[in-house]
Amino acid sequence: MSTHVSLREACDRVKKERVLECIRLANDACKALGIPEPKVGVAGLNPHCGEEGMFGREDIEEIQPAIDQALSEGINIPEKKPTPPDTVFSKALGGWYDIVVVMYHDQGHIPLKLKGFVYNKAEKRWDVVAGINVTLGLPIIRASVDHGTGFDHAGDGGANALSLLNAMDYGIRLAENRK
Repeated sequence: MSTHVSLREACDRVKKERVLECIRLANDACKALGIPEPKVGVAGLNPHCGEEGMFGREDIEEIQPAIDQALSEGINIPEKKPTPPDTVFSKALGGWYDIVVVMYHDQGHIPLKLKGFVYNKAEKRWDVVAGINVTLGLPIIRASVDHGTGFDHAGDGGANALSLLNAMDYGIRLAENRK
């Protein structure tokens, strides 16, 4: 839903049309990656999706109407409602979803980096840095490493190419299936 903006601005961007656009983009991206019938998870914005309005109304007034519209278009959203952000990624890892639409930048980056970045404390180095960032909805394919440029590590012998290789793989897969 958002990129590098303040949390306040990210919350303000949670509007039905934007949520619907991101659901469509997520569904189309899965198809471009060869998943014929994607299962799309949609994270709620507020704790426990707002507890029926006690903790905010965005889940009711903006996210749910977008989900309803996406369902009417044939997009498979298994739960048919926003999924609480504290469980959506466990469900995705368990196979409930092929992709998760998140409401703000770090809502998606935190679990991605928890799963994709593995630090070896004993050897004081990263064993795995596998995460990538794919920007959907652009006229070009954009897939990149999720750890930044890493200029501070240039020449120290600690580089790990896995994230770059993963980004290239996804870029190629998206290109091969592009409409």
